[in-house]
Amino acid sequence: MKKLILLLLISPILLCFLSCKKSFLDENSDSAFSPINSYKNKAGLEAGIAGLMLAVREQYTTQNPGQSLLNVMQVGTDVAINGQNGPESVPFENYTLLNPQALAVSYYWTWAYKVIANANAIIVGAADESAVLTTAERNLYTAEAKFYRAYAYNFLVTLYGAVPLIDKPVNSAKTDYTRATLESLNTLINDDLIFAAANLPNIDAVSQSSRINKQAANQLLAEAYLRQGKNDLAEAQCMAVINSQKLVLVKTRFGVNKNLPGDPFSDMFITGNQRRSSGNTESIWVEEMEYLTPGGGTPNFDQHRRVWVPHYSATVGSPRVGNLLITDSLGGRGIGRLRLSWWVINKLYSTNDMRNSKYNIRRDFFYNDPAFPATVGKRVVPAPADTLFKIVPYTTKWNHYVAADPVGNSSYKDLTMMRFGETYLLLAEAQFKQSKLAEAATSVNVLRTRANAAQVSASDITLDFILDERVRELIGEENRRMTLVRTGTLLDRAKRLNFIQASTVQAFHQLWPLPQSEIDLNKDAVLTQNPGYNK
Repeated sequence: MKKLILLLLISPILLCFLSCKKSFLDENSDSAFSPINSYKNKAGLEAGIAGLMLAVREQYTTQNPGQSLLNVMQVGTDVAINGQNGPESVPFENYTLLNPQALAVSYYWTWAYKVIANANAIIVGAADESAVLTTAERNLYTAEAKFYRAYAYNFLVTLYGAVPLIDKPVNSAKTDYTRATLESLNTLINDDLIFAAANLPNIDAVSQSSRINKQAANQLLAEAYLRQGKNDLAEAQCMAVINSQKLVLVKTRFGVNKNLPGDPFSDMFITGNQRRSSGNTESIWVEEMEYLTPGGGTPNFDQHRRVWVPHYSATVGSPRVGNLLITDSLGGRGIGRLRLSWWVINKLYSTNDMRNSKYNIRRDFFYNDPAFPATVGKRVVPAPADTLFKIVPYTTKWNHYVAADPVGNSSYKDLTMMRFGETYLLLAEAQFKQSKLAEAATSVNVLRTRANAAQVSASDITLDFILDERVRELIGEENRRMTLVRTGTLLDRAKRLNFIQASTVQAFHQLWPLPQSEIDLNKDAVLTQNPGYNK
């Protein structure tokens, strides 16, 4: 579905024919592969779920509209600024350019409604009484589809506010959409996730490691409840994840590099260590894309490495200085689409915090070109121009290298979408918002103990502190823009902690504009634009 608004383009001759033969418009799919025909049994619905999971993956694995698409979730917040710019991310750093024509605004709207359309088709197919399915199978496929539908709607509501609600397949032209109420959208999200949590298997009982599970539904519902101000319900969902005893914080070395220098935190993000089967007991939801590995994906355009890893390979000195070659230890080939904010680099971490170790935040570079043996191992002292996006501190979470693709045209690393460490941060937020400050401190200290960071007390707990701790734990993982919009803190934290955005971000930028193309095509009803955005 290229657009939410489906237009029927009819030639004048065909229009004349249709006026005489109205039955031509009746829905009658002859294709054996259409949902109306294929979602009749387990095999068809398995294929449908695979297609839905692929559509969800496209949130982060597309080359279109471009390689800076991921930037929009980080730049213009408190954690990052643009490095090597792309047109998609410019309006999210210079907010005066954010308008209804912005490329990312349109892409993510279309992506979300594509996921919703696919989920709706599966939900209807699984409910069809003629489908050859057991009750358990109907409930499972419905639960999976409802999880992903809720995921897409929660994304839309957080970033755009009230949007059109579509809970059934759309099989004909429709140009009269209106924005639903937030109450009705939240009800759909909550109901979908409650059903999903009740009918999805536990994480250790899924049929395939890539399939969604009960704990993921609990965690997403906790986030949705926090956005709605239902803090006691959010706390209960976090506790459901914790009390399931299916997940454990990683506190000891594990995985492919456990005998090499490193620490337990960095082990979680080494290629090959993302999956539960690899020993990562924190993984709740992982999109599997490893190279030549069962369950992995074909080469895709996930740009996380290119976004987060600097373009160090473009740092070429004179023959007396030396060069930096693309290596696995430096993260593979990045191109520095963004860089961490001054606040993250200089103010966020304490010295002893494991999450600030050299294995997790790289701050120093050393020449490695054997063509210049006299310089190998010497520290790089960058020229001022190289500090824009070539030699800058960065999180190593997206380090990734495949010898068969040294220039990094594709990515083959699993995407960790949801992790147990975040459960404690969501719990702390829910507790803080109920004035349970001592309990919130205890929740935060679970993570700080693992990180060898100083313990905190009830008097230390504020929303700002919890948001700071989210960066320490989740930088490079969380969709930071959604977190700040959900908590109503984007304006304050961007102005206070990321000075480049201070002069342009305004209160109305908390929400994105609706794509102007959707408003224009919706000719038979008014699809109201968000305040502050002009055509």
